[in-house]
Amino acid sequence: MKTRLATDLGDEEALHIYQKLLDYTRRLTLEVTADRILWYSRYIQLNDGWDESSFIKKKQRGETLGQRMKYAFAYVFEEDYKKAVIIGSDCGQLKPGHVEEAYQDLDSNDVVIGPSRDGGYYLLGMNRLLPGLFDEKPWSTDAVLQQTIDDCKEQGYSVHLLDELNDVDTKADWQQVKGQFE
Repeated sequence: MKTRLATDLGDEEALHIYQKLLDYTRRLTLEVTADRILWYSRYIQLNDGWDESSFIKKKQRGETLGQRMKYAFAYVFEEDYKKAVIIGSDCGQLKPGHVEEAYQDLDSNDVVIGPSRDGGYYLLGMNRLLPGLFDEKPWSTDAVLQQTIDDCKEQGYSVHLLDELNDVDTKADWQQVKGQFE
């Protein structure tokens, strides 16, 4: 659940918003032509609205967000995929075109990042495993985006930035996008 949102609106309303964002994310990913892997945090739930014919279901591994993302990227590249994109489930402004653009930009860039206004990112794509991008990051802070960009530059990776969008972390963030969910 969205803990910062729960602080503003209470647990029940935050859960309701989170469920709306999950449904939105599910629907938008179905519009993208790509294999879809859905990563579950604790256990893989069946019959949960994420159809097994459209989504490969896997369990996350790792203690930190960085470890979990590194594992997800490692998994897809071990499966011989040539590029991969991870998106969050809390960006009500994300459109299928952003994901498609990321895949296209990975043909000529090592890394594609969808920056969010809070200093993080809503999308990360790469055309091979770049494990150093996940180490020693201040996850869930306003510094993670810039540190990721700096790491890419230091390691000589080419980076393309997508449009800046807003994640839904607070009541004010929700107010900006809630009209499309009503």
